[in-house]
This record gives sequence, C-alpha cells and structure tokens, in this order.
Amino acid sequence: MENFDLTVIGGGAGGLNVASGAVQLGARVALVEKNKLGGDCLYYGCVPTKTLIQSAKIASLIKRAKEYGLDDTNASFDFKNIMLRMRNVISKVGEHDDPKRFENLGVKVFFGNGRFIDRHTFELNGCTIKSRKFVISTGSRAVAVPIKGLEQIKYLNSESALNLDYLPKSIIILGAGPIGMEFAQVFARLGSKVTVIEKMGQILPREDKEISDILESILKGEGIKIYTGVNVDHVKQEGNRKIVVAECGGRQTTYEADEFMLAIGRAPNLEGLNLEAAGVKVERRAIVVNRAMRTTARNIWACGDVTGQYLFTHVAEYQAGLVVANALIPLVKRKANYSVIPWVTYTDPELGRVGLTEGEARQKYGDVKVYRYDVKELDRAVIEGEVRGIIKIICTKKGHILGAHVLAPRGGELLHEFVLAMQNKLSVRSITNTIHVYPTLSQAVRKTTNLYYAEKIFSGWVPKVTKKLIKWFG
Repeated sequence: MENFDLTVIGGGAGGLNVASGAVQLGARVALVEKNKLGGDCLYYGCVPTKTLIQSAKIASLIKRAKEYGLDDTNASFDFKNIMLRMRNVISKVGEHDDPKRFENLGVKVFFGNGRFIDRHTFELNGCTIKSRKFVISTGSRAVAVPIKGLEQIKYLNSESALNLDYLPKSIIILGAGPIGMEFAQVFARLGSKVTVIEKMGQILPREDKEISDILESILKGEGIKIYTGVNVDHVKQEGNRKIVVAECGGRQTTYEADEFMLAIGRAPNLEGLNLEAAGVKVERRAIVVNRAMRTTARNIWACGDVTGQYLFTHVAEYQAGLVVANALIPLVKRKANYSVIPWVTYTDPELGRVGLTEGEARQKYGDVKVYRYDVKELDRAVIEGEVRGIIKIICTKKGHILGAHVLAPRGGELLHEFVLAMQNKLSVRSITNTIHVYPTLSQAVRKTTNLYYAEKIFSGWVPKVTKKLIKWFG
C-alpha cells in the first residue's frame, strides 16, 4: 500500500498539469494512466491533425505556385510519408510528456486500469493506493452515433483515420463540426473526392451562421461537396464501396464512396472506475462538478473532458489550474468562469471564435452593433495571396465586445486580441488606440474595431458639427 496527498487519474493535458503543479507545491503525488502519457490531444487530436493540416496546406500552396510568380509544378507525394511525419511530430512533442520527466519532478507514475474501492482508496494491478485527495482527468473518446447498418460496415472515426496508410480515392464524412471540416479539407487537398453530410442546417452548427456560410462557400470552392439538412436513414456496403442512404428536403438521396467516416460524438472515459464507490455523481455521461471543479465527493475533483464542459485542451489546462489551487492551497476557492472561452476550427482560413454569435447577442441584449471587415481589404493578406475571409464583431452601443469571429489566415492567432479585451472588459477603444505594425495580419483586428468609431464620426450629427468647426477655425 502506498500513501499520497494527491492522486491524479488520467495522464492527458489536464492530469499532467495537475500532477506537475501539485508536486511543485510540495505534495506527494501519484499519477495513474492506463496507456500512454499525453492523452487524446497528443495522439488523436490537436497534434496529429494539425500536423496533417500543415502538410495539406503545403500541398495546396505548391498547386498555387503560378499565383506567386513561380513555375507550375506537380505536388507529388507518398501518403505514407505524410503519415510518418505526423508520427514523428507526435514523438517530438511527446517528449514533454515522458514519464521520466514527471518522475524526476517527484511524481510517482503508475500504468494500468484501476478502480475506486472507496473515496480514499484506488486499486490498480493488485496494488492499493491510499490518497487524501483525488483528481479524475481521464479524457474522452470518439463514439459512434446509432445508425442502422453501421455495425455491418468498416468505417473510420477521428482516431482510426490517423492510422490510414493510404489516401482514399473518395470519402464520405458524416458530421460538419470542427473535426469533420478539418479532415474534409485535408483529404480534399491531398487528392480525395470528399463529400460532407450534416444533419443541421449549416456547417459548424455552433458558429455564427453568417461566418459558417462564408467558410462553406470557400470549402466548396476547393471541390468539397457539402450537404446540410441531411437525415441519414441507413448505411451499407456493396463490394468495397460504402453507401449512405439519407433523406434531404423530403427526397431520398444516396451517397457513395470508398470510405465512410463518422465525425460526430464523443464520450468521457469513465468505464470501470467504479465511481459509485467513491460517491462521485455522473449525469449525462459526465462527472458532475461545481464551479470549483469539485465532484460530489468532498475529496475528489475532476477536470477536462470528463466534466462535459468545453472539450478543448486549453479548457482542460485552465480547469487544472483551478484544481491545483482549490485542492491544495488552504482557504483558496477559485471558481471557473466560462464567459470568455475561445476556440478555433483549423480549416484554411482558420475560424476563431470567442463570445456570442450575432443571433445569441440579439436574443440576450436586443439592439447590438455589428461590424464586419473583409480580409481582402488588408494589405498583408494581398501580399501573401490569402484574401479569403471576414472578421465580425458584435458590440454594445458603448463599444464593449460581446463576440468576435475571425475567419482569416492564422485566424486563431488574431483572435487573442479580442479575447484579451473581453477578459479584461475593455472596449473597442483599447484596440483602436493601440498601434499595430504595418504590414501585418493583426492590423485586421484594429481595422475591424475602427469601424465602430468610423460610424460615429462619419454619420449622424457629428460630421455636420465637425464641418462647422473646421469652417470657423480654419
């Protein structure tokens, strides 16, 4: 039997941050992981998919060589080499998550499947771990939605697609969320014929519809076939072909391709943990936590995807910081604040979003101000030949930002100026009054906020008064 101050169950982004933070505060820390440290983000999410996105981006640029004054060239490649580079990147990034690094910090690392015996006891591989406090951070996984005939065919999901050693000639992707759209563009740019079908009335259903519609038009321009408002009836396989039978607009429609990929549905990894014995409540397949990230068991906290709140690595890391403080520092009670949560869909152009959509803002606040800046007007975008996209902000009449949507080259990087302003309750004035270097993409952020003041200066009574003042004083 081994005794610890804090035991972390799950070695993904949240768990690793808790473990390293806790041991540096002087706690005796155990870290339990059933497979490999690094979690979904390292092996099946952010790292491998963004690596593939970059390879596909380079392939796309090579095909556009003539646009940049270069000779036409063929973008020939071996798909296996692209996947090999992806695995090499995983290995390189994964060096930060090496068990030896955590052991050198003072963390005791255990591998294997375990279960709670009670709220202070965790059993693993015949070993009993006693701990004053626990943190559950076991992440989530891709799951299949119930579709008739699915069990009869071989299909891909966001994890198994990363094990492909060949490029499909054609593929149907069910689900037009971030995962589906990112994979769709990767496959299309590398040469697959891609069809995306989505039940909702727009791609990226959580995003501002105006922005989603613009991105949909861009992706269709790259040859991706996109169908929204589609209800799948059943799937089947004939020979090596996957067939999806669906209803769209009151008519039966059939889609056919070499591969079929499910890009919807994730579920927290809670199986086998015996949470009932620890007094940890689960609702809607996620662990119930309060704003301090504490579960229904007073000595157990949770963070990351298992809480069912914003399934993003950066949110898991944010929650991990709350857990370390609340679990280990006396009298500290930090509460989660999700009012300013940014996220990015890594299509090209990238779509970054923070705060409310226009529809959400109008529903909550009524009369709001909306400003749009077309990326094609930006000098740096013209220089780089990347002029697709739009920046849209929703503000109060006093210029406080309620939501920002950045569809632009490196939109994820541009988003953070809006995030900072919103987090600190700064108005658009704070951005407009900040000098931005020319020529940079970040100037697009300032040019968008400038529209708020342009409206005030060049409309209504202000210009009339200004003209009189100029006339009087020369």
